Amino acid sequence: MTRRVAVFISGGGSNMVKLLESMTGDHPARPCVVFSNNPDAAGLARARDLGVATEALPHQPFAGDRSAFEAAISAALAPHAPDIICLAGFMRKLTAGFTDAWAGKMLNIHPSLLPKYKGLKTHSRALEAGDAEHGCTVHEVTARLDDGPVLGQAVVPVLPDDTPDTLAARVLTQEHRLYPAVLRRFAAGDRTPVYLRS
Repeated sequence: MTRRVAVFISGGGSNMVKLLESMTGDHPARPCVVFSNNPDAAGLARARDLGVATEALPHQPFAGDRSAFEAAISAALAPHAPDIICLAGFMRKLTAGFTDAWAGKMLNIHPSLLPKYKGLKTHSRALEAGDAEHGCTVHEVTARLDDGPVLGQAVVPVLPDDTPDTLAARVLTQEHRLYPAVLRRFAAGDRTPVYLRS
């Protein structure tokens, strides 16, 4: 059975594009919708160019009422009937009410080797700590921020002259490899972690 995938974005959606482009041929999933909390997100136009339906729902009118916002997200998703949600640069924290409803069916990609550096500014934090390696993680989503079972990691070396920007660029290249590889395996019902090294 082909799995239907919704991808959530807030910005340009480079990981989203790689996910959409990967779901062809013998892939066990197909994209059904790209959702954004930002109606001006550049990724929405990129998704439409790839022939994928889009939905946008600004969070600002909900004035901090996360439950109401998430109910509206669920209503927007319903006609598309997704089986899996992939968060790909979606910059809104989801409540337990939403994550519990999608337990075991929602993935996220985070730019660090979790459990290190949950939250923001991960590249700066890795450099400040003097880490020899950095990277990215795909994990199942739970109500706790950047938590949940790890489904894949990609490791990059930290170079002596790295800045947060140069490190981020190298990690992003690996994100584009890792996320599609994990989704393909996950959509086939295989939760064995994927490990990549550049």
